[in-house]
Amino acid sequence: MDDGKPKPKWWSRPMRQHTVTEAGTPAPGSAQAPEPGAAPAAAPGTPAPGAAQAPEPGPAPGAAQVPEPAPAATPGTPAPGSAQGPEPGAAPAVPGPAPAGAQGSAGVRPQPLHQPDEYSTPPYGEPGPWAPAPPVQRPMATPAHGTAVPPAYGTPQQHPHPQPAATPHPQPPATPHPHPQPTQWLQYDPWSTPGVAGPQQPLSQAGPGPVRRSRKGRRGLAVVAALLFAGLTGVLGGGVGAYIERHGGLTTVELPQAGREDDGRAPDSVAGIAASALPGVVTLHVSGGGEQGTGTGFVLDEQGHILTNHHVVDPAGTSGDITVTFSGGETAVAELVGKDSGYDLAVVQVKGVSNLKPLPLGNSDNVRVGDPVVAIGAPFDLQNTVTSGIISAKERPITAGGEKGDGSDISYVDALQTDAPINPGNSGGPLLDSKARVIGINSAIRAADSGSGPDGGQAGSIGLGFAIPVNQGKRVAEELINTGRANHPVIGVSLDMKYTGDGARVGEKAQDGGASVTPGGPAAKAGIRPGDVITKVDGQRVHSGEELIVKIRAHRPGDRLRLTLERGGKEQTKTLTLGSSAGG
Repeated sequence: MDDGKPKPKWWSRPMRQHTVTEAGTPAPGSAQAPEPGAAPAAAPGTPAPGAAQAPEPGPAPGAAQVPEPAPAATPGTPAPGSAQGPEPGAAPAVPGPAPAGAQGSAGVRPQPLHQPDEYSTPPYGEPGPWAPAPPVQRPMATPAHGTAVPPAYGTPQQHPHPQPAATPHPQPPATPHPHPQPTQWLQYDPWSTPGVAGPQQPLSQAGPGPVRRSRKGRRGLAVVAALLFAGLTGVLGGGVGAYIERHGGLTTVELPQAGREDDGRAPDSVAGIAASALPGVVTLHVSGGGEQGTGTGFVLDEQGHILTNHHVVDPAGTSGDITVTFSGGETAVAELVGKDSGYDLAVVQVKGVSNLKPLPLGNSDNVRVGDPVVAIGAPFDLQNTVTSGIISAKERPITAGGEKGDGSDISYVDALQTDAPINPGNSGGPLLDSKARVIGINSAIRAADSGSGPDGGQAGSIGLGFAIPVNQGKRVAEELINTGRANHPVIGVSLDMKYTGDGARVGEKAQDGGASVTPGGPAAKAGIRPGDVITKVDGQRVHSGEELIVKIRAHRPGDRLRLTLERGGKEQTKTLTLGSSAGG
């Protein structure tokens, strides 16, 4: 593994060389090398070249015991009762070149085991051009009597000549050496061919013994074993992993899970409100005049009347198609009963449908800011969508519509503001209180990009949703069901919609050039004049003409209003009774 660290370089240790200082001892700095083709001269008491070296005196493990030498006998007579063998100090007879004068008494010259090498190729002839360099010598223990020591690894071998057979001729008496045997040096040739020479004896081993493995051998075996183990574990691990991946484990996995509980929920919880109200909420699909749209509505009574927004059913016109889908998936064809653009409300009716679930109506005057609410609708045609939030504000004057350009489609709503998510498709759906009663009709949203998304579509909710108070919705729905049209409360004045000051200013003239204050109308009777600036309605501040219309439309015809106005820098209060005009 390359971990980025510098790898240690292993260097061979330098070997010390010796020169011969006395017979048989190499001198420092000299390398002992044999003459080409000749055996080196043996020092007194030193075995001849090519002869096996014996370990230190004493019986080597596994070597044959040699009896102690008997007293000196007559020259030429062998020791009685003893086998003829090497005397102590004498070179043992082993295969190899015999020293001079060592031929048998029979005088027969031994023949070589092979023909002479005419090319003088090592190791049987003279050294060739690839003769090994002078060997590095190492000390080795002196061999014991009668024990053969194989030559050092890489030492050139000379073909052994057979020794003459032993004869009963007497041997000269052995002459003990006056000094110990000289230390022998093991020759080492790193360029020799493996397998030519015999194995090297360990320096500390006096004779043949068990073969010891080197550290490199043991380390190599350990590495091989580790690699085999790693490969085996990798194969087994991969097989187990593949089995687990395919079969999901060695055993079946069962995850803990809660048991079934009671399906009931608290009636005032979001789930309880949704469960109670969903059967009375429907989704409307409208098409006609090349337009189509989706919206929401809710059931008003068992006769099949459904309340929704004007802008939801407006694409159908007078001959379009309106289809109603109930929460259970049943569908029915609906007919338009009536609509009013100023209130942005409409009523349609389905026939031949049984088991209708009308939603109960609440009272929007009882609503307080912070009350929890639930909205149900079909945003982007995702029917039966339930969201929740709170009432964020009350009596929020808003205007919606205006796409037609002539103002005929503008609606003025004194709305309930909520942060319950409302999106396109929620229009006409119910806004419910904690008792699952309708307190508003979801009608408008405020988008950060003025209602259009980056792809040209409508933007989604940013937490600013507006609903028509149910009190106003109830009155308009009743009028639409009973008469097919709704009445608008009026004060009988034309407002200057271009006025930029604070409040609603009565115009000098009407849009058709007539009087801005209708003669005999509620405002004329109360003493309101052209140019007056109305600043409050029943004590509530108004800042524009749109807000004044919203506040008036929040009431019924015949309701009494107290108006605060400014005339010539002075503030005045006027009281009037609202009139009525037919809406459209």
